[in-house]
Amino acid sequence: MNIMLLGAPGAGKGTQSKYLIEKYGIPQISTGDILRAAVKEGTELGIKAKECMETGALVSDEIILGIMKDRLAEADCQNGFILDGFPRTIAQAEGLETMLNAMGKKLEKVIALAVEDSNLIDRLTGRRVCLACGGSFHMVYNKPKKDGICDYCGKELVQRKDDNVETVTNRLEVYKNQTAPLIDFYKARGVYFEVDGTKEIDSINADITSILERK
Repeated sequence: MNIMLLGAPGAGKGTQSKYLIEKYGIPQISTGDILRAAVKEGTELGIKAKECMETGALVSDEIILGIMKDRLAEADCQNGFILDGFPRTIAQAEGLETMLNAMGKKLEKVIALAVEDSNLIDRLTGRRVCLACGGSFHMVYNKPKKDGICDYCGKELVQRKDDNVETVTNRLEVYKNQTAPLIDFYKARGVYFEVDGTKEIDSINADITSILERK
């Protein structure tokens, strides 16, 4: 089961990924995670990526696709994977498609979480995250059991520096300009599906499961 979750920042991709990992036993793969891992491991592509990041340059599509190829070839991806936050652009989507074809794989379903901008701004500015385990909570919609403490590992929850109205609004504009065109790209391939990302978490889980298990 090779799938991709598509949606603006704050749409709930991370929350739904955790559910899918547990249910289907396949890994979640995000660009940020694999870049950091490649840099830490000192791979050839990781060294190139580090040079870009240290100089403030964008990491090229070629480097990102190369690192992604290495990641998808690992043993835990043999039964499938969940792409989260990648691809971000049409160029990356085309590169991913070519790469998967060469590996004898294909992206089976792209599921978008649809949420209005005003809702996303409320979500992101109220979000609190755990830097230790990656747990994500919200001061209104998904409160931790104990105020300021992660339910999963007991560490302190913090607000990300970029979770403010101005920065969030800019991030949403970038998403619309760069990533939203992927909707038409994947619709043309017959693999695009959309769910209402404003429902309760369990209801969204059920909608996604229904799509994934649809023949």
